[in-house]
Amino acid sequence: MGWNAKLIKHKGAARIMVSFEKDPELLDRIKAFEGRQWSSSLKAWHVPDTEAYRKEFGLTSAADLLPSAEGIAALIVFREWMRSKRYSENTIKTYMDAMKSFLVFHNRKMVADLTNEDVIKYNNEYILKHNLSASYQNQIVNAIKLFFKIVSNTIMDIEKIHRPRREKTLPNVLSKEEVLRLIDVTDNLKHKTMLALIYSAGLRISEALHMKATDIDSKRMLIHVKNAKGKKDRYTLLSNRVLLLLREYYAVYKPKSYLFEGLHGGVYSDRSAQVVLQQAAVKARIDKRISLHTLRHSFATHLLESGTDLRYIQDLLGHSSPKTTMIYTHVSSTSLKNIKNPFDV
Repeated sequence: MGWNAKLIKHKGAARIMVSFEKDPELLDRIKAFEGRQWSSSLKAWHVPDTEAYRKEFGLTSAADLLPSAEGIAALIVFREWMRSKRYSENTIKTYMDAMKSFLVFHNRKMVADLTNEDVIKYNNEYILKHNLSASYQNQIVNAIKLFFKIVSNTIMDIEKIHRPRREKTLPNVLSKEEVLRLIDVTDNLKHKTMLALIYSAGLRISEALHMKATDIDSKRMLIHVKNAKGKKDRYTLLSNRVLLLLREYYAVYKPKSYLFEGLHGGVYSDRSAQVVLQQAAVKARIDKRISLHTLRHSFATHLLESGTDLRYIQDLLGHSSPKTTMIYTHVSSTSLKNIKNPFDV
């Protein structure tokens, strides 16, 4: 880039000093940086010491990628508290990763000194600068609120930490014909059974991969989903066609522990399951952007279109709030089909 940069303390503040040979283009560039100042004593420009500026000037080191020693100690306390409260390992990992990112960004500041303004700064200079999603920002907010509720002797006001405005996006769904085509073109018996089970029972991928043969109740034609999201059990539907597939699959593969196991036993890989779906989508000539969760969305939408009450769909999906289930009313085509298009009148 043509300039040299180094970390300094200037008048008690952490700054990055930037020096360069006389160059109009570089001068215009440095003048565009927020918070830049010219120092007569240093005979150089300097900017605030932020993670964004460190990256800009290539100053990020291995040490910068870790929270402070105090931050690491607080994270350990946070993790052990979550475990004692029986948070799921997935939630613990998500919250730990989120808090590590936040504390790395502010690793030159004591945890006890972090304020609501530091949250806003992190949002503006890290999340927005790197075009990270609103859902990720919301995860960060969840983690920060819980972290500062647990960590004592701080000045953070968790009630005033604001959330991003919710993105009003609708889930992608497949038509019944597309789902059947997707399953029909899947030749591998394990893969076919997995996709059919996820769709026909409205399962989350983690629920399907941690399912055991004993969770299938063929007498009542129900599936017992155990320890699902929020540590809640529920029952969902068992399809007659899927039951036949499961019996055929079980006779061939004879899984030992989990219903779907990897080559060397244990839980089948989430990533491998997603690859199975993408390969099936190509064979079925489905151009929509889909994931395994699309099958769950499609299950709910097709139930709604067939006249199933939203309260039952909520129970089958394991949603805590009816508001979550209501989103499928915006995806369903049934009510829209009853509206006469004015262009066709």
